[in-house]
Parts: sequence; C-alpha cells; structure tokens
Amino acid sequence: MFRIHWYLLRTSLEERLMYRGDFAFGTFVRFLPIVTQICLWGAIYGVGSATETPRINGYSYSEMVAYYLLTMVARAFSSMPGLARDISKEIREGSLKRYLTQPVDMQVYYFWSRVAHKLVYYMVATIPFVILFWLCRGFFSHVPTPLEWVGVVLALGLAFQIGFLMENLIGLTAFWLLEVGSISFICMMLTYFLSGHMLPLDWLPGIMGQVVGYLPFQYLAYFPAAILLGKLTPEMLWTHLAVATLWTMGLWILCRVVFARGLRRYGAYGG
Repeated sequence: MFRIHWYLLRTSLEERLMYRGDFAFGTFVRFLPIVTQICLWGAIYGVGSATETPRINGYSYSEMVAYYLLTMVARAFSSMPGLARDISKEIREGSLKRYLTQPVDMQVYYFWSRVAHKLVYYMVATIPFVILFWLCRGFFSHVPTPLEWVGVVLALGLAFQIGFLMENLIGLTAFWLLEVGSISFICMMLTYFLSGHMLPLDWLPGIMGQVVGYLPFQYLAYFPAAILLGKLTPEMLWTHLAVATLWTMGLWILCRVVFARGLRRYGAYGG
C-alpha cells in the first residue's frame, strides 16, 4: 500500500514539474492583487489623514493587512481549483471505470495529486512569499509563541484536508447531476466569504457569527491567520484543532459514503 501511495505522489510531482513555467506565471499573477488590497484597507482606515488611524472591530490597519496576508497563505493550502471539475469529468465521461479495474482508489489518487500540486506550488512561491513578508514585516506586531507555531502547522495541514474533502464532495455529486460547474462556482463564492478570506469572521454579528462558527469553513483561512495574530488563547487553539480534526474525519466518512452510493448508479458509459 505504501508503495502505491509513494508511486502516485512521485508520478504527480513529475507531471506538475513539467509545467513549472505555468506555476511560476500563475504565482506571479496571484501576488498582483496584494498591492490593491493594502491600498484599499489603507483608504478604509484613513491612512495618511491627519487623524489617528482607528481600530475597526478590534483590528488596527496593520493587523488587518497582516490578517489578509496570512489568509492568503492559508487559502493557498486549502483551495483546490479544478478538483471538482476533474472528478465530475471522470464520472460523466466514464473514465472512472479505470479506478474500478485497477488497485488505485480514485480519491486517493486525487489526494496525492493535490499534495504534489501544493508541493510544486510552494517550491515556486517560497521566494516570492519570503520577499513579500519581509517587505511587509512592519505590519506584524505579534510575535507567535512556539505553541502557536506548532498550532499553525497543524492548522494548515487540516486546512488542506478539509479543503480537499469539501471540493471532492462537490465533484462526487456528479453521480447524480453530471455537471457540477454551477454548484462549484456557488460554493467557491460562499467559501471565499465564510472562510474569512474576505473579512475576519469575528466581525460577523450575532447569530450569523455563531452559525458560521459551527461550520468547517473557518478552518480554511480564518483559523490559521487568527493563530499567528495571537487572537486565540491556548485553550481555544486546542479546542479548534480538535473540532477541525473531527470535521476532517466526518467529511472523509461522508465522501466515502457518497462515493459508494454513487457507484451503485454508475453506468460506466463512454471512456
């Protein structure tokens, strides 16, 4: 079993490295909106005006920029562009049957494919990220403790798994819907907001904030950023890590159940 997993990872890495130029260009494009976001928050906070820069919902301008940069890193771990589309295509075109006749599980294959994708992405993006955070070091006032560093490493690993499982689940609905493009787009927009990438989730008022707090989306972006900004006590940190682990296990079980149910109605046409 270990040899199969290693082979899948190695093959996926070789495939991704063939397109390292595309990765480099895509990485450069993703960094372009950063300047716009920093200027936008500067305008909201009134940076450069004669009055003192205010705090909005407990965040200063520097903390808001730092939060945005950290959520960008977290989303780079948890986002899975194209995964649902690829899975739905396998189901719709009938090529899923190759996984049924070979000792390779489709979901395991796509998991290691995405691991390879992230490894290659960060091989390319590490230097730009280092330069970016060095240039923006003045925005970071909190010095993370060793416990917070351990927590954020675990949180990023869980963010990757939750992001993969949620996107995988969307793709598996193709057993019933065939085309999942519209659903994937709607879920992407909701995730962008509910994960805290657009605004910190502790800005949400009343019942809305409480409901979002029970959902797994916060672990895709908000949670890792909150750790490094010192927004969580050690007790809150471990509680959230435990909850994120439970969400990971629950989503994994749900994906396996949906996949098994989907195979009962799969016709294996085409391919």
